[in-house]
Amino acid sequence: MTETPRPLLFDLDGTLVDSAPGLRNALNRFLATLGRRSLDLAEVKALIGDGSLNLVAGALAATGDSPRDAAELAWHLDAYLAIYQASAAAETTAFPRVADTLAALAAAGHPMAVCTNKPERPSRAILEGLGLAANFDVVAGGDTLPVRKPDPGHLFGALDRLGSTRERAVMIGDNEHDAAAGRAAGLPVVLVTYGYARLPLDSLGAACLIDDFAALPAALDAL
Repeated sequence: MTETPRPLLFDLDGTLVDSAPGLRNALNRFLATLGRRSLDLAEVKALIGDGSLNLVAGALAATGDSPRDAAELAWHLDAYLAIYQASAAAETTAFPRVADTLAALAAAGHPMAVCTNKPERPSRAILEGLGLAANFDVVAGGDTLPVRKPDPGHLFGALDRLGSTRERAVMIGDNEHDAAAGRAAGLPVVLVTYGYARLPLDSLGAACLIDDFAALPAALDAL
């Protein structure tokens, strides 16, 4: 008997798209308004994955004094997002073979969602700008649900919106938050090795590591 296609939950930054250059550009434009130094690409990559609030907080801490309180940090976040959201897809590219592989998975009937800690609005702008949006039934950003990764509720919320259960669902990501959320949700996790992880990938309990996104269909068949 043919098995029902698996529901697939995808991280965005570091998994589907290389957003670090675009984030660096927006962060450095924001920091310049404060008279602060620019961040290099390695510094920006180390800040990716925790959501925009922590991205901005980390950039401020790396370049000078941290905000005095939550209200000041929120003001800085709004200033940064105004810059980033105006051109979220700029300097952001899909990783090799992502577009074709996603299209093939969607054509095979897999219900597919993006689960990212990036806010939903720029996430959708990136997917639209890179021609990937049509593959996804749901985009769950860091501000879409009451929780975000590594809380498994982020994944459960995306599955609910897909009209899918966690049975046979898979989390595909690149870092420790993706792995932790997937494990906490009881889902197998596939991690790509080319992303922005800050911990050794072999320590994260993934079911499978893939070096090339085009290897994902075979990895799913092997689960």
